[in-house]
This record gives sequence, structure tokens and C-alpha cells, in this order.
Amino acid sequence: MMSTSGKDSMSGASANPKSYEDRIIRDPQVCGGEPVFRGTRVTLRTVLASLAAGDVVEEVLTAFPSLKREDVQAAIAFAAASAEEDLPVPPVPQVR
Repeated sequence: MMSTSGKDSMSGASANPKSYEDRIIRDPQVCGGEPVFRGTRVTLRTVLASLAAGDVVEEVLTAFPSLKREDVQAAIAFAAASAEEDLPVPPVPQVR
């Protein structure tokens, strides 16, 4: 649900789907090259798994104090962009 500020009113995430690019990095020297949040060793996979298990943003931030709210929003933006690229969009059914 978008608010008039251009932000998702559910998560506060920016409307820019590439907003994760500054926060999520791959470095062969960190966690074997798995995507992590810049300046941390917290993997993207770990944060997405926590969210998928039902954790709310505050729980993720408590569990990983090196993360910021923007990092969790970046994880969601990354997942959304990945789904958009990987999953075929079904055709919209014709209304008769």
C-alpha cells in the first residue's frame, strides 16, 4: 500500500526497487561471498529467513544489532526485485 510520500506504508520501504544495491554486497573475503549487509557479517539469507519465519523488523534488529532498519528494508527490496526477475508474471485474466 503506497502512501502519498512515495513510501510503502506497511514497511516504510522506498519505492525504488534498487534501493538495496548500496546496502547488500558480495565480497569473496566475507562469508564465502554470500550476500551480506555492508559493514557486517550478517547474511541476506539469514534476514530473509527470519522475516519468512514471521519475525517483525524489530525482532530482526534486536537479533542483529549491527543492522539498521534500512538494511531490513533493503532485504525486502532485494527479494521483491529477485521475484520480479525470476518469476514469470501470469497474464491478467480478461474480464467479460
